[in-house]
Amino acid sequence: MAGVEKAEGRVAGAGPLLLGVRHHGPGSARAVRAALEQARPRVVLIEGPPEADALIPLVADEEMRPPVALLAHAVDEPGRSSFWPMAEFSPEWVAIRWALAHDVPARFIDLPATHTLAWGRQEDAMGTDADAGADAAGDEDGGGEGDSAGESAPGTGPGPADLRIDPLGVLAETAGYDDPERWWEDVVEHRGVGKGDALAPFTVLEEAMGALRETYGVGGHDRDLVREACMRLQVRAAQREFENGVAVVCGAWHVPALRQRTTVAADRALLKGLPKVKTDMTWVPWTHRRLSRISGYGAGIESPGWYGHLFSAPDRPVERWLTKVAGLLRAEDRMVSSAHVIEAVRLAETLAAMRGRPLPGLSETTDAVRAVMCEGSDVPLALVHDRLVVGDVLGEVPPTAPAVPLQRDLARLQRRLRLKPEALERELELDLRKETDAGRSRLLHRLRLLGVAWGEPAASRGSTGTFRETWRLRWEPELSVRVAEAGVWGTTVLSAATAKAETDGVSARGLADVTALAERCLLAELPDALPTVMRILADRAALDTDVGHLAQALPALVRSLRYGDVRGTDTGALGEVAAGLAERVFVGLPPACAALDADAAEEMRRHVDAVHGAVGLLGDAPATGHGDLRGRWQSVLRVLCGRDTVPGVIRGRAVRLLLDDGELAQDEAALLMGLVLSPGTPPADAAAWIEGFVGGGSGGGMLLVHDERLLGLVDAWLTGVPAEAFTDVLPLLRRTFSAYEPGVRRTLGELVRRGPGAGGGGAAAAGSGIPGFEAELDTARADAVLPVVRLLLGLDDVEEKTGNDLAGVTV
Repeated sequence: MAGVEKAEGRVAGAGPLLLGVRHHGPGSARAVRAALEQARPRVVLIEGPPEADALIPLVADEEMRPPVALLAHAVDEPGRSSFWPMAEFSPEWVAIRWALAHDVPARFIDLPATHTLAWGRQEDAMGTDADAGADAAGDEDGGGEGDSAGESAPGTGPGPADLRIDPLGVLAETAGYDDPERWWEDVVEHRGVGKGDALAPFTVLEEAMGALRETYGVGGHDRDLVREACMRLQVRAAQREFENGVAVVCGAWHVPALRQRTTVAADRALLKGLPKVKTDMTWVPWTHRRLSRISGYGAGIESPGWYGHLFSAPDRPVERWLTKVAGLLRAEDRMVSSAHVIEAVRLAETLAAMRGRPLPGLSETTDAVRAVMCEGSDVPLALVHDRLVVGDVLGEVPPTAPAVPLQRDLARLQRRLRLKPEALERELELDLRKETDAGRSRLLHRLRLLGVAWGEPAASRGSTGTFRETWRLRWEPELSVRVAEAGVWGTTVLSAATAKAETDGVSARGLADVTALAERCLLAELPDALPTVMRILADRAALDTDVGHLAQALPALVRSLRYGDVRGTDTGALGEVAAGLAERVFVGLPPACAALDADAAEEMRRHVDAVHGAVGLLGDAPATGHGDLRGRWQSVLRVLCGRDTVPGVIRGRAVRLLLDDGELAQDEAALLMGLVLSPGTPPADAAAWIEGFVGGGSGGGMLLVHDERLLGLVDAWLTGVPAEAFTDVLPLLRRTFSAYEPGVRRTLGELVRRGPGAGGGGAAAAGSGIPGFEAELDTARADAVLPVVRLLLGLDDVEEKTGNDLAGVTV
């Protein structure tokens, strides 16, 4: 570089003590601690945003537990953010802890976040989400966090892809390694700190990085020129204040640049005119998973759990690691004994010797675990990788850390409801009749409305009632950014969710969007937002003439009525809108079903199913003045059954719905099927009718099993389809019958092979040997299930008191 003169001498010369590290490297962390103990500097300078200097004392707080991250976000655009994560084994974290323990000032010296975030706004280089911000905040630069590799300096474009180098990758390749992680383990992690001279590892690493910088320059990392100029200015300022007692902990890639001598004017010129944005900073919890590459965040390490173990293990790291693995596998009910651990240790050490490694590394221990503890299977090994090699450790920050008011309210609610954020995904079963569980449900629904996806609803196990909810919870670090973003809506979770719901209602594009929002308002119990949303819903429903939109909106409204009953919400206005919406669907559905192509007919069939379920839940609504909704809906289904202009899939489904409701006799259903499957009906239309009648996961297979008249009609029609038309209807029929359970398909095959009996029904199958088809009741089979029925009903406990006896119950 022009105007730059390389300095001579060792790291510990007259200039500052430059400790080049690999971010998140346990070997670097141990070396930094030893070097600081030996050098005893008067000030410690650390690569990171200077705005975080005021947050450094929080590291000493007992409630601060790594991994954590510095979070910077633009005040007027919280979604524009960057993270600077630190784990227990991060050299920066170790340096801060050492400084606080020895009453030595610690300062951050990287480019201020006010410029970093403004760069992202100017060039959209960092993106607007947390992942993009994190990627901008750290990467593999010899390597890692806090370094913005591959980003262009102001007014320039990024360097060509072939010029952007991975320093560790180049050094590993030069040494004959195909894996940078394995090379780093061999030369740093397994070697320990310099014996007798704690600065020796930094001297060697500085020489290596100096050679790389001489060869590759900035290596395509053009923004590093600006960042390194800023760091040099900060180092000079510290030297004027503390003379030679300055230690600098930074990425090893930057050490040669900080060692170079430039003029103050030249460095200031690089910083002149940089864009700025008002920025806030705080500490947020982080996770090991977010430190790994598998998370999409290029933190530079693949195995944070392994590195954490290497840093914390006092001795015998391999033996301790394999003991952890054995404990995990035993907890998952796998047979792993102490002998397995001993044999795995021996195998790992043998593999390391064969591969010429000083100690077993992760690859050797993984191979040993696969062979000895997992019996060659990668399935349990994947569990070991997920739980231990990567890990789900979630850090904690003290409540005194700066936070937006919304974050403080959320923390208060989490404590009150005993709902602690956890990195490991877990299921939470809620009984809404309990006050605490109801409060948890409200909180999770309100956060979802705010875009803070801490929990996702899941299917409840063992109950489909409205009094129970099941959630899958998992706290990700990015949610801290989402909370900051949501802070623009209010200072509490309730006020923010209310304001967000009202705004979403005004901006909603379709009727279905408004009905879904109304449902979410009821689930979140937002009484102040609901009137606004209901007014918008009524207006949209009155203006929307698309039957598909109306049919799509109705189920959400009806579900909302049920939720309102559980939560004690007044849903009178909602019931009025739902009943009125149903009336409009009844009137508009028959003409809307005419002359549809196959795709449109299938979509309309789904709408018919949805409306049928909604009407069944809505029932009669005398309070709304709309009378017998169910009866009028059944009249609509009868109209659909008999119109030739209605596609076959819809006509067949209408017949099936009426049959299931008991509004159509089986003889009448058989007659309608016979007419449709007559030779005069085009095969494709007949196949569509069959799909509507017995397809779509509606239990049609069991209907055919128990009514051989219908099965006989289908069989006779199918065998009579002309050969030239068979290939056209085959995909439709295959889709219909492949949805049946294997047992149902097997029974249908047996019935068809035997041939439907002349008497019809199940009687014709008597004596056929097919389970479930006999002329008389099989009392022995019925008696066999009675103990289970008694257990399920709890009758064994109350039999003596009630005198009930199931001996005569027919099953």
